[in-house]
Order: sequence, then C-alpha cells, then structure tokens
Amino acid sequence: MKTEPHLIPRIVIKSIAGGLLLMAFFTMMWIGVAQGGLLGNDHHIVLVVFGAISLVFVTYSIRLFLLTKHFPEFTTDDDAVEGRKISKSFGIIFGIEGTAIPLASITLKLTGLDQFILPSIALIVGLHFYPMAKIFSRKIDYYLATYTCLAALICIYLLVTNSASQIFVQGFLGIGVALTTVTYGVYMLSSGYNLVNKKAML
Repeated sequence: MKTEPHLIPRIVIKSIAGGLLLMAFFTMMWIGVAQGGLLGNDHHIVLVVFGAISLVFVTYSIRLFLLTKHFPEFTTDDDAVEGRKISKSFGIIFGIEGTAIPLASITLKLTGLDQFILPSIALIVGLHFYPMAKIFSRKIDYYLATYTCLAALICIYLLVTNSASQIFVQGFLGIGVALTTVTYGVYMLSSGYNLVNKKAML
C-alpha cells in the first residue's frame, strides 16, 4: 500500500502487529512439531531459543498496538481501493490454503500415508507464499516460499526413499519451517521499527 511518509495509516501498523502475533504462534506450532522429533535430545534448547524469539515478537506486537493511536486513521481513496483489493486476494489465497490442508491431510490419512501429512502441510504453506509475494509486492515471500517448499520436498524424498526415520524428518521439518516464520517475523519487526522511527522523526 503506497502512502506518504507522514501519512502512515493506522491499519498498516495494526497489520504488522497482527502479523507478528501470527508468526509467534506459527513458530511455536512448528517447534512443537520439531520437539516431537527431537525427543528431548536437544535438551529443549531449540524450544527455549525459538520460544524467546516468539516472546520478542509478541512483546513488540503489543507495543505496536499501543502505538497505533499515534497514527492517523486517514487513508486516501486510492489506498482504500488498493486495501480492499489486497484483502479480497488475500482472502481467496487463505481460503484455498485452508481447504487444501485438511483435504490433503484427510486423503493421506485415509490412504495410510500419515507420515506425509506434515510435509504436505509444509509444502502447501510454502506454495501459498508465491501468490502472496505478488499481492503484497514483497520479494522476501519468493525466497521464503522456495526455501519452505524445498524443505518440505526434501522431507518427502527422505520418507519415500526410507533415507531417514520419520522421527528425524519431523524434527528437521519442524525446525525448517519455524525458520521461515522467524525470518518473516524479523522482517515484520524491522518494518514496524522503521515506520515507528520514521513517525518519531517527523
């Protein structure tokens, strides 16, 4: 959404704050998956490190929500139109993803291929970043999409060829996708920090 530096709409800050909360949640969800594969062999170091990062995301998200009152609700007509277009496109992508994940999971479950459920979910998550890159005009989405898809495909390959145990794959996949959400979170945190500083300097 294009705005003048001195007219940063409140919705932009709220969106970043909300995004940080989501990244904290998804990070811990995938680390939960990883913990099932690590079986405590890491002495829960992975859980502590990613948990601390998620806590930073949540803390800064709260700070951004508190700062939104200092940003105007005003947006131009062009911003409003673009915002509705983005929301509609995002809703379509989210709807497709939300349908594909349970369908893939149920299909794999019914066919006795349970071990492929988590890698398949990760693959769907990775694929959904590609259209998101175009919707939000963010190059980082392309990199994260490719990385996440590769991680998922590697896990599927390892399972198909019996090159690694399901437990190992679960740990590898969980950490791999959590790195995606952490990278996204750091990107959002940096964006929020820059916007807040820009506002403070005006």
